[in-house]
Amino acid sequence: MAEYLRQFFIALLLLIILLFVGTLGYYLLEGWSLLDAFYMTVITISTVGFGEVHPLTNAGRLFTIFLILGGVGVAIYVFSAVTEVMVSGQIQNILGRRRLEYKIENLKEHYIICGYGRIGHHICHLIARELPFVVVENDPERIKALEESGFIFYQGDATNEDILKRVGIERAKGLVAVLGSDADNVYISLTARSLNPELFIIARADEDHVVRKLQRAGANKVVSPYLIGARRMAMTILRPAVTDFLELATPEANLELQLEEVRITSQSGLVGKKLIESGIRQFSGAIILAVRKITGQMIFNPPPDYIIEAGDTLVALGDRKGLLRLEEVASGKKGLKNFRKSS
Repeated sequence: MAEYLRQFFIALLLLIILLFVGTLGYYLLEGWSLLDAFYMTVITISTVGFGEVHPLTNAGRLFTIFLILGGVGVAIYVFSAVTEVMVSGQIQNILGRRRLEYKIENLKEHYIICGYGRIGHHICHLIARELPFVVVENDPERIKALEESGFIFYQGDATNEDILKRVGIERAKGLVAVLGSDADNVYISLTARSLNPELFIIARADEDHVVRKLQRAGANKVVSPYLIGARRMAMTILRPAVTDFLELATPEANLELQLEEVRITSQSGLVGKKLIESGIRQFSGAIILAVRKITGQMIFNPPPDYIIEAGDTLVALGDRKGLLRLEEVASGKKGLKNFRKSS
């Protein structure tokens, strides 16, 4: 695009130079006034076909011939430069939109982030390395920020049902509604739930009385940023060591220690084994803090004789490499023997 603009400014400069040379030529060769000389230059370059301002000498006629040739050449160059700038910009926009649409069409089991404000911005940067997602945003300034970030996005109103369909809500895994308006988040949750009954929906609520409305609208989880912030600050005052530990176990700390949830599939070699016999600690180094049953029941600090079942979700604490090993065994991609032999 910069190259096209440079060509346009060169063409404009050539046109100004041609007007100056033509005006000066008629002024010196024919002795006309500057206004007459400039007028004659303009009608000559533009080839509109008006008659001569004053009768021309032979020198003036020769000058006019070269001025016409130069004017036609510069006019063609200016026209082509302007056309190229306009067409190239449109083509780039079309190709850019098409690339985004292609990426969106190929998304599966992805998350839809509705809103790229302060909260949406942080969510995207935190999950970018691990989860596929598309952002729905309508604000032009935020669209510029999304273009710079390289995230997949769709420009449009997230409360519009057709927009949600275009970003693949039927095949999405979850939706995060973090618009600045509670009413918009309620409407998005309601619309999203009707379009995809299996969708996992997280919604933002600024007001306490909106929490129940969001839950009735279909949100699985409702988060109040102000309440979470207040709790975090209170915990820092009351239990600073606990807060420091939680900060170490979050991805934004950029440390190896992380909290992760790992789902046990029916193909996993861990199914039917007691926790103490599973060897999880030996091959992954992870500590199992809790187990969420398929029914939603949470078992904190599960005992050594707890029998792992298909559908269980293990809440584990460990380094990234160890957690990846645990995920591979839990999903059935690798068996326990693979790690026992290598360890």
